[in-house]
Amino acid sequence: MASCRDVEGWHIISQLRELDFTLCFEEGVILTSLLALLLLSATCRIWALRYLPSRDISRKSRWRLWAKLTLLGLAIVASCFNLFVVLSLKQTASVVWPHVLEPLALLASWILTRLNHRRTRSSSTILLLFWPCYTVGLAIWTRSFTQDEISKGLFVVLSKWAVELFSFPAYVLECVSPDDSVNDNTESPVVTANVYSIWSFAWLTPLMQKGSKEFITENDLPALLPRDESENLGNDLQSALDKHSSVWLALFLSYGGPYMGAAFLKLLQDSLAFLQPQLLRWLLAYISNYQSTKGAANILVGPSPLEGYIVAIIMFVTSMAQSVVLHQYFQICFETGMRVRAGLVTAIYKKSLVLSSDERGSRASGDIVNLMSVDATRLQDLCTYGLIAISGPFQVTLAFVSLYNLLGWSAFVGVAIMIFSVPLNTTIARMLKKMQEQQMKNRDKRTRLMSELLANIKSIKLYAWEYAFIRRVLHVRNDLELKMLKKIGIATALNTTLFGGIPLIVAFSSFATASVFSSRPLTADVIFPAISLFMLLQFPLAMFSQVTSNIIEALVSVKRLSGFLHAEELQQNALVKAQKESLNVGDEVLSIKGGEFQWNKQDISAALEDVNLTVHKGELVGVLGRVGSGKSSLLSAIIGDMRKTEGEVALFGNVAYAAQNPWILSATVRDNILFSHEYDEVFYDLVIEACALKPDLELLSQGDLTEVGEKGMQMVSQLSGGQRARVGLARAIYARADLVLLDDVLAAVDSHVARHVFDHVIGPQGLLATKARILVTNSISYLKYFDQLVYLRRGIILESGSYNELMSNSDSEVRKLVHGHAASGSSSGMATPGRSSGMATPTTSDGDGEMQATLVGELESVSEKVSRKGSFKKSRPRCTAQAARRLFRCEQGRVKMEVYSQYLHAASRKGFLFFVLATVLQQAVSVMSTVMLKLWGEHNRETGANAGLTDKYFLGYGFFILVAISLNACAALLIWVFCSLRSSKYLHDSMLHSVMRAPLSFFETTPSGRILNLFSRDTYVVDQILARVIQNLIRTSTGCASIILVIGFSFPPFLIAVVPLAWFYSRITTYYLATSRELKRLDAVSRSPIFAWFSESLAGLSTIRAYDQQSVFIANNARRIDRNQVCYLPSIAVNRWLAIRLEFVGGVILFVAAVLAVSAVVTSDVDAGLVGLVLSYALNTTGSLNWFVRSASEVEQNVVSVERIVHYAKDLEHEAPYEIPEDKPASEWPTAGEVEFREYSARYRPGLDLVLKDISMTIKPREKIGICGRTGAGKSSLLLALFRIIEPASGTIFIDKVDITKLGLHDLRSAISIVPQSPDLFEGTLRENIDPAGEHQDVDIWTALEHAHLKAYIESLPGGLDAPVQEAGSSLSAGQRQLLCFARALLRKVRAFVLVDSTSAVDLDTDRAIQEIIRGPIFRDVTILTIAHRLNTIMESDRVLVLDAGKIAEFDTPKELLENKGSMFRSMAMEAGLVQVQLDDAEENPQV
Repeated sequence: MASCRDVEGWHIISQLRELDFTLCFEEGVILTSLLALLLLSATCRIWALRYLPSRDISRKSRWRLWAKLTLLGLAIVASCFNLFVVLSLKQTASVVWPHVLEPLALLASWILTRLNHRRTRSSSTILLLFWPCYTVGLAIWTRSFTQDEISKGLFVVLSKWAVELFSFPAYVLECVSPDDSVNDNTESPVVTANVYSIWSFAWLTPLMQKGSKEFITENDLPALLPRDESENLGNDLQSALDKHSSVWLALFLSYGGPYMGAAFLKLLQDSLAFLQPQLLRWLLAYISNYQSTKGAANILVGPSPLEGYIVAIIMFVTSMAQSVVLHQYFQICFETGMRVRAGLVTAIYKKSLVLSSDERGSRASGDIVNLMSVDATRLQDLCTYGLIAISGPFQVTLAFVSLYNLLGWSAFVGVAIMIFSVPLNTTIARMLKKMQEQQMKNRDKRTRLMSELLANIKSIKLYAWEYAFIRRVLHVRNDLELKMLKKIGIATALNTTLFGGIPLIVAFSSFATASVFSSRPLTADVIFPAISLFMLLQFPLAMFSQVTSNIIEALVSVKRLSGFLHAEELQQNALVKAQKESLNVGDEVLSIKGGEFQWNKQDISAALEDVNLTVHKGELVGVLGRVGSGKSSLLSAIIGDMRKTEGEVALFGNVAYAAQNPWILSATVRDNILFSHEYDEVFYDLVIEACALKPDLELLSQGDLTEVGEKGMQMVSQLSGGQRARVGLARAIYARADLVLLDDVLAAVDSHVARHVFDHVIGPQGLLATKARILVTNSISYLKYFDQLVYLRRGIILESGSYNELMSNSDSEVRKLVHGHAASGSSSGMATPGRSSGMATPTTSDGDGEMQATLVGELESVSEKVSRKGSFKKSRPRCTAQAARRLFRCEQGRVKMEVYSQYLHAASRKGFLFFVLATVLQQAVSVMSTVMLKLWGEHNRETGANAGLTDKYFLGYGFFILVAISLNACAALLIWVFCSLRSSKYLHDSMLHSVMRAPLSFFETTPSGRILNLFSRDTYVVDQILARVIQNLIRTSTGCASIILVIGFSFPPFLIAVVPLAWFYSRITTYYLATSRELKRLDAVSRSPIFAWFSESLAGLSTIRAYDQQSVFIANNARRIDRNQVCYLPSIAVNRWLAIRLEFVGGVILFVAAVLAVSAVVTSDVDAGLVGLVLSYALNTTGSLNWFVRSASEVEQNVVSVERIVHYAKDLEHEAPYEIPEDKPASEWPTAGEVEFREYSARYRPGLDLVLKDISMTIKPREKIGICGRTGAGKSSLLLALFRIIEPASGTIFIDKVDITKLGLHDLRSAISIVPQSPDLFEGTLRENIDPAGEHQDVDIWTALEHAHLKAYIESLPGGLDAPVQEAGSSLSAGQRQLLCFARALLRKVRAFVLVDSTSAVDLDTDRAIQEIIRGPIFRDVTILTIAHRLNTIMESDRVLVLDAGKIAEFDTPKELLENKGSMFRSMAMEAGLVQVQLDDAEENPQV
C-alpha cells in the first residue's frame, strides 16, 4: 500500500477534526479512485472511438472544440505545476498518487474531448459525470487540508483549484452537444441529448413548451430511433421464433437486454429507498443524543449541529438519486413494452397473411383482432410492472433485515404473518386467473358478435332485426361478462384490502411482541424508522397483487398467442411458381395434373377431385357448374388457398384475381385499381374506359380520387355492386398479370355493361386478349367466345373442351344447358353477331346499325391499342412512403368536466361520494394511528421501559389500524362492485342502443375498426382500468393532503415553503397536462388505423395472396404501427418528465422538513417523537406526489375512453323512431300491396344532390315490376327509399294508402321483405341465420328452404338446421348464401317484396327455378319489385320502370317498351342482345 505521510494514517474518520475524514483516506482513496476511474474509462472510450469516422462540424462547433481543448491544455499545465510542487515539497502531500494521476487523467480527457466532439453527436458522459464528483471530492479535501497549517500547502491548494478553474468552463462547454444542427423532428432528440438531459428528460422540454402554447400535432413529434421501428422489431421477434418455439423465450431474446438493465436499476432504486429509514434512524438518534447532552452543561460533549444538517443533505441527495434511477427504470420498461407490442402486432399480422384455410375457418376476425388489441397490450402492461416480481421479494428481504436490526427477533412475527398471507394470495390469484380466462372468452364472444353485427348492418336494418341482435349482444354482456366482472371486482377488492392491511397487521404484531418481550424501550428512533420500513413494504405488497394479476393475464395471452403464432400455415407446395423471362402466346401458364383439394384437414371427401386443367397464354377458359359445385374453390386452389392432397399445380408467371364478392380497400378508387403498382396514365385511362367506369367516376364527388371502402369515408351505397365488381376487374387488368382469374365478375353488372366489359376486356378483342384468363360464369351468353369450357359437378370436372366440341356432343351438359336456356330467353346476347369481321351487321334499323357500327369502331380502336401495346408489360410495384391515413375523431383541449359528470352519473353519484368519504376517513384514521405511536414512543422514553399490551396508547394504535383496514375494504367494494359495475353496464348499453339507432350512412362513413375499438378496447378500459386508476387517484390525493397537514401542523414555518412549492407544482402540472392530453389522444387516434387496417386485410386475404402483395401490406402495417409509436413514446416520456420534477419538489419538502427539525432541536426543545412523526411522513412525499400525478394523468388519459363512448351514446344522429304507438298500422298491414310514390325526391345526406327527383307512380296490388336503368340511375336509391334507409327531401310513399313516413321503422321494415344483392350471413347455426328473431316454427323454415332449393343440401348436413355457419357464411358458396337469403325472405309471408338482382350468383337452372317460384302461386298475391342488372330476369314482369338520373324515364309493359324504337329499355335490351329473341317470342305469342 502507498505510504501515508499524515499523522492519522490510513484511518477513515479523523479523530482530530470534527465530522471529517483523514487526509490519507481523502487523497489515497477518494481522489485517487476518481482519477484512476477517469483514466481507465477514457482510455477504453478512446479505443472505441478510433473506429468511428470523423464528422463534418459547423464553424460554431469547431470554435467550441478549440475552446475546450485550450482550457483543458491549461488545466494540464496547472496540474503538472501541482505535481512539481508536491514532489519538491515532499511534506505537503499525505499521498502522492492523486497528484501523479491527475495530469495523466487530464491528458486522456483532452484526447477524449477531441475524438468525442469530432466523431459522435452527443457530449461525453464520462467527462460530464467525472467533473462534478471530482469537484465535491476536492472540496472535502480542501476543507480538511486547510484546517491544519494553511501556509505549508498554499501552493498545492491553489494549483489544485487552478486545475478546477480551467476545467469548469470546459465542463460547461462539454454540456453542449457537438452537433448543433437544427432538429427538425426527422430524428429523435435522444440522439444528441447528454446524460443530464436523458436523466431529467430535458430533451422533451421543447415539446412541452410548444404544448403549453398550442395544440400538439403529429408533425411536432420526434421520429423513432431506427432500432424501434416496427419492421426491425418484427424481424427480431420472427428470427427468435424461428429458433425457439417458446414465445416467452423469443420475446426475451428479442427485447430482453435493456430489460435486464432495468432490473438492475430497480434493485438499485430499492436499495436507495431502504437507505432512507436508516438515515432517518441516524437523524433521530442524533436528535436524542443532542437533547440528552444539551442540558448537561459541559460534562458531556454533544454531537455537532453540523451533523444534523449533513444528514439532511444526504437524505436529499439520496432522494434525488432514487428519482433519477426510478424513472430511467420506468422509461426502459415502457420502451420494452412498446417494442414487445409492436413486435407481436407485426408477427400476428404476418402470420394472419399465411394462415391455412383450416385455421382461418376456426378463428373469427374478431378473435384475431383481439390478439392484437388485448393480448399484445397485456404483454406490454406486464413489461411495465413485471419486474416487481423480482423487486418485490428483494424489497421484502431488505425490509426484514433492517427491521431485525431495529426490533430483533420480534420482527419475525411479522415474517410469519407475511408467509401465512402467501397461500391466501395464491388462492386469490388462482381464482382471478380462472375468472380472467373466462372473461376473455366472454369478451371474444361479444367482440365477434359486434364484428358480425357491423359487417351485416345493412341486412339487420332492412329486415328490422335490431332488437334480435341487441338481445344477443346484451345476453353475452349482461348475463356472462358483467356477472363475471362482479366476481372479479369482489376478488380485486379483497386483494386490495389484504395487501393494504397486511403491512399494518405485520407492524402491529411486531410492535406487540417487542413491547412484551424486549427489554429495550421502543422509543421514537426505533418506532418511526420501523414504521417507514413497514410503509415501504406496503408498495411491493400492494403492487404484488396487480403484478400477479398482470402475470396471470399475460400467461393466458401468451398461451393464446403461442397457439396462433404456431398455427398451421398455408401449404407451401400447394402450387409451384416458376417465372419465365418471356411468355409468348400459346405458352403454358397454368397446369394442374391429378389435383385433389380440400378446405379442411378433417373433411371426409375432397372439395375438388381429379382436376386436370392446362391453360395457355392468350386462352379464355370458362368454368361452369351449379351452385356449390366448386367453381370458386377451383380458383382458390389455383391461388394456393386450399389444401392440396394429391397431384401438382404449376404456375408460370404471376396472377391477378377478381373475387366474386369484390374486396374494396378503404382508399381512393384509383388506389384500389392501382393496388400498389406504379401509375401509368395512358394504360390507366384505357382500363377505366374498358371497364365502363368513366361515367361512374364522373358521378363521384372527387372522381377516381374519392375515398371508398368496405366501411369507408364515402357511402358504399354510392359504389353499387356493379361498380365494385368493375373496380375489382380494373384492378385485375391493371396488374398486367400472366394469368387472370375472374370469379363471376359479370353477374353484378347490368347486362349492357356486361356486354361492354366482355367485348372490351375479357373477349377475343379485349384488353386481356393476350393473357391467360379463367372466367367463372353462370351466363351462357358468351360461351361461343371461350377457347375452352370446363363443367364442374360436386367438385369433379365432368367435361371439358372447346365450345364446338361440347355442343356437337348430344350428351354434353353444356349443350343441355345452352339449349335449355336459349329458348326461354335467358340468353343475354345470344343473337349478338361475332365481332371478328369488324363489320357492322344491321339488325332492325339504320339507327341500330349506327349504334352497332359505333361499338365496332370502339372495339377496333381498342384492338389497335392492344396490338400497339402487344402483351402489356408487367406492372411494377409502387413503393409509397405515404401511408393511407384516415381521419379519426380527435377532440382537442381538456377532457370536459361534463365527461366526468356523465361518468359519475353512470357510476352513481351517491356511491362515489360514499367511496370518497370512506377513503378520506381511512386516511384520517391512519394519521391518528401514527399520532398514537408518537405518544407511545414518548411514554416509553419517559418511563424507560415498555408497558406491554396494556398500554392505552398502543391499544389505541391497534384500534385505529383495525378501523383503517375496514374502511379500506368498504372503499374498495364501493368502487369495484357498486360504481364500476353500474358505469360499465350503463355506458356499454347506451352506446350499443345508440349505435344500433344510427342511420346506415353512419356505418358506411365510419370505419368498422373504429366502432369495434370502442366496443373492445374502450369498453375494457371502462370495465377494468378506470375503477383502478380512480381508486389510486383518490387514495394518493388524500395521502398527499395528510402529509402536508401533518408537517404543517408540527412545524408551521414549513407552510411558508409550501406556497412556492405548491405554485411550482401546479404550474408544472398544468404545463404537463396540456401536452400529455394531446399526446395520449394522438396515441389513441393513431392506434385505431392499425385495427382498421388489420380487419380490412383479414377481409381481403385471398386477394392479397393472389396478387402476391403480402410484403406491400406488411410494409403498410409497419407504417401504421410506427405512426402509433411516434405518438406513444412521447406520451410515456412526458410522465417521466413531470414525475422527475415533482419528485424534486418532494425531495425539497423532505429537505426543508429535516432542516427545520434540526434547527428546532438546536434552537428550542423539540422531542424526537415529533421529528420522527414528521419525517416518516416527509419520506413518503416523493412517492406520494409521483403516484398522485401518475394517477391523475392516468385518470385523464383513460377517461378519454368514456369521452368517446359518451360521444357515441349521446351525439350520434338517429334514425326515425322504431315504433310510433299512435300511428301503429293494423296487424295484417299491408293486405293488398299497393305502392304509391307521390312527387318523391330524396338525397343521401344534407348538402348532397338529389338522387331521386320527383318520382310519381302507382304500383297496383299483386303487380310484378322490373326496375332497370344505367349505373347511377337511382335503382338502389329507390329501394332504400322504400325501406326509409334514406328519408324524403319532399313528397312521400304510400303502401296500401298508409303514409310510410308516419310509421315507426320497425313496423314498416317488418311488413315488407327483401333479398339483397350481397348475401349477409352470421356465425351461428343455419336456423339462426334464416330466422334470427326466432319467430318461426321449424316446419315453416323447411318449407321456405324447399322453395329456395336448399332443403336437400341442408338435410345432407350433419345437424340439419343446427349445422354451423362460419363467419360471414364462408362455409357456403356465394350461390348458396344468396338462396339462404331468398329462404329468409320467403319465411316472412309479406305482401310487398323487393328482389335486388338476387340470382346473380346462382347457376342458370337454379335461376330458372327461382323465377318459376316468383311467378308461381306462392307469390301470386304479392307485389314484387325486382331491381335487375340482367334484363332477361324482368322480361316477364307486368311492367318495367326505367330510371335515368333519378327520374322516371319510362314505365310500361315490356312489350310496349320493346316495340317503341325510341325507348331506352329497347336500346338497353339491344345492347344485351335480347331484342331479336323477345320480338320473335312476341310474334309467336301475340296474346300474352
